[in-house]
Amino acid sequence: MACYAVPMSKKNEATPILWISSTRYRTPLPDNLSRKWRALADGLQRPIYVIGFAEGWRPDYFEQHVRFYLLPKPSIALLRYLVIFTLGTILALYLTLRHDCSLLLAQSPFEGAIGAFVKQVVGLFGRKVRLVIESHNDFEEALFMQRDVGAKGLYRRVMHMLSSYALHHADALRPVSSSAAEQLQQYVPETPQHTFMAWVDVTSFASVPRPKPLNASQTLIYAGVLIPRKGIHHLLEAFAQLDQPQAQLVIAGPPDNPTYAAELQQQAQRLGIAEWVEFAGGLSQAELGQRFAEARALVLPSLSEGLPRVIVEAMLAGLPVIATTVSGIPDIVVDGEHGYLVPPEDVPALLKALQNIYAQDVTIMGADALARASAFFSTQTFVTGYRDLFALAERD
Repeated sequence: MACYAVPMSKKNEATPILWISSTRYRTPLPDNLSRKWRALADGLQRPIYVIGFAEGWRPDYFEQHVRFYLLPKPSIALLRYLVIFTLGTILALYLTLRHDCSLLLAQSPFEGAIGAFVKQVVGLFGRKVRLVIESHNDFEEALFMQRDVGAKGLYRRVMHMLSSYALHHADALRPVSSSAAEQLQQYVPETPQHTFMAWVDVTSFASVPRPKPLNASQTLIYAGVLIPRKGIHHLLEAFAQLDQPQAQLVIAGPPDNPTYAAELQQQAQRLGIAEWVEFAGGLSQAELGQRFAEARALVLPSLSEGLPRVIVEAMLAGLPVIATTVSGIPDIVVDGEHGYLVPPEDVPALLKALQNIYAQDVTIMGADALARASAFFSTQTFVTGYRDLFALAERD
């Protein structure tokens, strides 16, 4: 296994944390993730062990601020589930016992089932372990909005069983938005929660110079994965009706659903707007920051979300935001102040918002968006959020 070593500072060896996730990591970490884990390692002053996926079939281990144990990542979703719930469970149990981890953090209720099982098993040996579970989106429906899933009824039953089992063994919960908090409360109303948003790499977005004033830009940008849940087909339909000859649309994001991504390009051709629509593919954080610096507004027509970090990233770049009134988006975007909010799947309302963003001088709106995002997220509030969350879980 490859090992990219970055010295780890001394931590309080009495309180290690095991992070259980399905996130894919590579060595060395991209700059934005390196800054995240460095902030957590330095701010929490605890040893941190992270379970995730490697980039391919070969498992990996490396140290960079924290210790990463990466499982092989099959290309087929069902095999990935088998890997995380078999090898991931064995690895989590081993690391918990080997390093005396007293706190487990699962990045969704589904990984939380692994944490709940480990918590019960080590309890048989008289060991007390606390479990924290995060929720970053609508965990009941997000999968089915992302891709076609066979045997949906079976999937739903299994997902409900796993999430219910996990949540009933959690000591504390961390939703990223008010809507996620409400969903968790339906399962376990008595379990304490602490809400704060996901990591945002401020450095990549807040200090990128603009090549031209915000109001002079004619470019709209969508940023995110290309999956049906993001509602990009509605954006193309609205953009095709926009009477703004100089308008350009950049669609930036990896084709996580290749069939849907191909359909979007076909739709742009069919609507006669392919000349004005750029499919930019997946971008690095630095590349996305530069694209934001060239844009007039971010458009995110999602059908479901948690609290999408891309909105805060765009606002930190001084962009107004056009987004839907789903999930946690209204927690950060105030309609008419930082951009415009529209109902999901409402193409006429989305078209009107696009027209408004071109009809006015957006300079003040962009400045208000920047101020709002700067007050909403900082590295310090992110680290403090975890510190308070863990204190909540470890209370007597």
